Amino acid sequence: MFEASGIMYADESARELEVRSAHVADDHVILVTFSTGETCLCDFTEMHDDVPAFAPLRDEKTLEDFRIDHGILTWCGGDIDISPTYLYEHSYEYAAHGELVSV
Repeated sequence: MFEASGIMYADESARELEVRSAHVADDHVILVTFSTGETCLCDFTEMHDDVPAFAPLRDEKTLEDFRIDHGILTWCGGDIDISPTYLYEHSYEYAAHGELVSV
């Protein structure tokens, strides 16, 4: 049971997904560990084609110059950010033996 904005709910409060760590794994691919403990491969070649706001991330140097700000990946001084939920939903599970599995 939890309370939010003065309303009592019978279920447990959902924890927000956050990025805990990240590093560049390959050309336009970032390995991201989420607050769930899961590590996923995020292929930005697909993302910057689908979302015009991510177009500056086509430049590898720009993509590599990210920060984690309050659990969110950001670029260009915070001008570009990606919701951890969006990032998770558009990533691939990183299996310890190197295989990619769709999330």
